[in-house]
Amino acid sequence: MQDKQYTDLLKKQLIYDMINKKKSGVYGYMQRTIAYNSNRIEGSTLTEGQTASLFETGTLNAAKDSIYRSKDIEEMTGHFRMFNQTLERLEEALSEDIIKQMHYNLKVGVFEDMANGYPCGEYKNRKNIVSDIITTLPQDVPYEMNRLLEWYNSLKTPELKDLALFHAKYEMIHPFQDGNGRTGRMILFRESLKHDMIPVIIHDDDKVFYKLCLNKAQKQDDYNDLLSFFEKSQKRIYDETRDMVIPYNAD
Repeated sequence: MQDKQYTDLLKKQLIYDMINKKKSGVYGYMQRTIAYNSNRIEGSTLTEGQTASLFETGTLNAAKDSIYRSKDIEEMTGHFRMFNQTLERLEEALSEDIIKQMHYNLKVGVFEDMANGYPCGEYKNRKNIVSDIITTLPQDVPYEMNRLLEWYNSLKTPELKDLALFHAKYEMIHPFQDGNGRTGRMILFRESLKHDMIPVIIHDDDKVFYKLCLNKAQKQDDYNDLLSFFEKSQKRIYDETRDMVIPYNAD
């Protein structure tokens, strides 16, 4: 799905709002939406309201007898940093350096990861698993990531089907010890925005279908359902944000 007027204005507005710390417009909305949903998919217990409070004021509204996991808070604030980095380096070609910086911003300061010895901003050093997918061994990750990025950056104008393929392959490589889903979905957002597509943002209430479509692409090399799912995700975020981007009296 494309709307050149929308995507041109969106990119300008996101960067302007970020620089000027304006949190009430589309920048704040997308920050909160992506951070809440992407972390929720990975098991975060923070609510949308708590995510908004953390983003806007740096505080949480504590209900009586509530207990918050420190990891959820650390990763939520890390996700806000990762989003800003995405906008700051949007014009650059996607690279291993950008992806590693994404991971660093997401994970730096997460005590649980440090205690487990997980590399931060670097590829995994131990074998990991996801569902029934065989992921790339640590020693093979640099080669597979380089090969994936070489293919992707050889495309003159990536299309949504290319992003679906990249996303499925990236998640199969699973290059980091933890945080692969969140970095992968941020790459998806970045590249759709960069190449003038309506951004793809995966919502937590679509998590089950998203994972089914992703698994089908990875196991059966069939990307049709994943592509269709991405198109529906684009329409959803477009409907939610169009009036925040295009003035009501615009031609």
